[in-house]
Amino acid sequence: MQRYIDFSKKRNTFAKKIKKNLKRRNMKGIIGIGNAITDIMTVLPDENLLQQINFPKGSMQLVDEKTIQHIEQLTQQLPKTLKSGGSVANTMYGIASFNFPTAYIGKIGHDEIGNFYKADMEQQGVKCYFSLSELTSGKAIAMITPDSERTFATYLGAASELKPEEINPSWLDSYAIMHIEGYLIFNRDLVLHIAKMAKDKGMLISYDLASYNIVADNLDFIKNFMKDYVDIVFANEEEAKAFTGKSPEASLDELADYCTYAIVKIGKEGSLIKHNNTTYKIPAIKANAIDTTGAGDWYASGFLYGLCNQLPIETSGKIAALLAGNVIEHIGAKIPQEKLNQVIDMAKKL
Repeated sequence: MQRYIDFSKKRNTFAKKIKKNLKRRNMKGIIGIGNAITDIMTVLPDENLLQQINFPKGSMQLVDEKTIQHIEQLTQQLPKTLKSGGSVANTMYGIASFNFPTAYIGKIGHDEIGNFYKADMEQQGVKCYFSLSELTSGKAIAMITPDSERTFATYLGAASELKPEEINPSWLDSYAIMHIEGYLIFNRDLVLHIAKMAKDKGMLISYDLASYNIVADNLDFIKNFMKDYVDIVFANEEEAKAFTGKSPEASLDELADYCTYAIVKIGKEGSLIKHNNTTYKIPAIKANAIDTTGAGDWYASGFLYGLCNQLPIETSGKIAALLAGNVIEHIGAKIPQEKLNQVIDMAKKL
C-alpha cells in the first residue's frame, strides 16, 4: 500500500502542473471516448425475465447478435423508448447541455440507428468524431425492474470495431480532460492508446469504472491502468467494493491512492469525493426514482463540468448530485429538454 500512497503524492503534484499548463494554453472543454450504443429502454413488470435469461440484476452483459435478437423477441410487447446512449456519450450529452465545449469519439454503422445516434448527439451540441463500420450499430436493451434498477444486454456491433489507428490525434487538441468509458475494457489496446495520447497532450484523464462485473473480471488491468494514467475515477458502491472489497468510505481512501480525484457514489446516501487528503460528503437531492439509468453518467457530467471550470470541489459535487437526481425521475438516460433547461439554470446558480 505504501507505494501507492507515494504515487498519489506524485500524482497530485503532476496534476497541478497539468492545470497550470492547461490554463497557459487556454485549453478548455472535455472529450470522451466510448461505445456508441443506442439504448432501448424497456420497462419490465417483474424480475421473471431476468431470471429466464439468467442475467444478474444491475449488471451489464455483453451479448452476441443472436442473443440480442432473442431478448428483443421476449420484450417486443413491453413499453420502450429509444435514446442515444453509452456511458461516456451520456456524460458528454450532459456537459454539452451547459453550452460547454464537448466532443465524443465512437464508431457506428451505415444504418438508421447510427444516423439517429449521430443526430441525437449533435443536436445537443456534442461534436462527434465517428468512424464507420459495415457492422450494424450497437444497441443495448436496458431492462428496468419495478425497483428502478436497470440491467443491460449490450450488443456492441460497430462500436466494437473502433481501432487505435482510427483516432486522429488532432481530435484531442484544445480539450482539457479525456473521459474514458470503463466498458471499453474489452479493447485494451484502444484504451491504452488513447490514454497515452491524452497524456502526451497534457490532458487530465477521467475514468468511469462502469460496472461491478467489469471491474471484477478485469481487476489487475484496471489497477495498473489507473496507477499509470488516471487522474479522476468514478465508482458506485458496488464497483468500489469490486475494486477494493471494502466499504464505500474505505474504498474511497484506496481509490484516492491511485488518483488525484476519487469519487464513490452511494445512491440515496449521496456521494463521497476525496482530493488532496480531504473528503467531501455530498448529499443526494430528494428525487422520485423511476429509472436509475444514467444517474452515474450525469453525475460525471456535473463534476467534470465543475472541475473544468475550476469550481470548488463541493460545488462540483452539488452540480453532479443535482443532475443525477433529476435524470432518475424519468425513463431513460436523458432528462427531457424542457426540464433539462431548468436544471441547468439551477446548476449554474450553485
